[in-house]
Amino acid sequence: MINRRKFIQRSLAAGAGLWATHSAFPSILIPQQKQKLGIALVGLGYYSTDILAPALQLTSHCELKGIVTGSPSKAEQWKKQYRLADKNIYNYQNFDSVANNPDIDVIYVVLPPSMHAEYTIRAAKAGKHVWCEKPMAMTVQECQSMIDACKASKVSLAIGYRMQHEPNTQQIIRFRKELTYGKVLRIEAAAGYFDGRSNHWKQQKKMGGGAMYDMGVYPLNATRYSTGLEPIAVSARQSTTRPQIYTEVDETMQFDLEFPGGVTARCETSFGKGMNDLKVTCDKGWYSLSPFQAYSGIRGTTSDGRVLNASIPNQQAKQMDDDALSIKNKAPMLVPGEEGLRDIRVVEAVYRSVAAGSRRVVIS
Repeated sequence: MINRRKFIQRSLAAGAGLWATHSAFPSILIPQQKQKLGIALVGLGYYSTDILAPALQLTSHCELKGIVTGSPSKAEQWKKQYRLADKNIYNYQNFDSVANNPDIDVIYVVLPPSMHAEYTIRAAKAGKHVWCEKPMAMTVQECQSMIDACKASKVSLAIGYRMQHEPNTQQIIRFRKELTYGKVLRIEAAAGYFDGRSNHWKQQKKMGGGAMYDMGVYPLNATRYSTGLEPIAVSARQSTTRPQIYTEVDETMQFDLEFPGGVTARCETSFGKGMNDLKVTCDKGWYSLSPFQAYSGIRGTTSDGRVLNASIPNQQAKQMDDDALSIKNKAPMLVPGEEGLRDIRVVEAVYRSVAAGSRRVVIS
């Protein structure tokens, strides 16, 4: 029979062993990193509904966890379709309370451009990482305010330039870096489609409409990643075939860019016709992509007969997974806010050129 003294001694020894076990493995008390980051989409228009939400079902490092919408009917529909928790559904008035929601790690701003700065800054102040659709904002000043807000809150900011995540685009960037076809001399880039709508925000100046903001950043950004240079001057011409619709913004914009070292680019964008081509001419050959900014099917050729046809299941899923991994690994974003700002600096110069009668404008 165990006497009282031996019982106490054994009990103390067992307790000491239990304490030692917990002390030896303190990591069990530390929360593990999330396998998937929770994403909240702000704005449930076409791109969120038909493109981003389905793409999020294909991602490995992030998942749709919340929405922000001003439409109660949309909120109910999304709640059922994606099994969203009530506490993860916000409107534009209570949006700031997302700061208290650990389910949400990233706010993806998918609103008209005129609202990008406001919701990026509000998201940053709530302590959430931000992904913002292109164009980044309306002005360089707005872009800088977004960058500053994210830095102040120590959160990441990425701009939704999906093409820089796409493998064929990444290949032509490697051609440039490795001088595969020699020094880049000139670029030709065009992106556009026929928009038959007459009363959409893309035809409204106050909302950030116009072909240059919406589609023009595709050829503009392409000239920059194809050359690795920043343009120093631009000459631009604005036109329309439907003046009864395009009373406030540009239907078509043509703009010629000058880069250091004599490199030039001829670009066009439009809501009045379909265009989707990029050609880079170098001193030892050329390479092209056509289409260069479609949601799928990016294809290319080169002067020496190479075929560029790498494919991925979903561009947006790759973009979001890349950005989620950057956050998880505390690594720089592939397309940070500064990249969006540089494009908007050129966009502002394009409009200054138009206002000055298509005169050459130095980009500052």
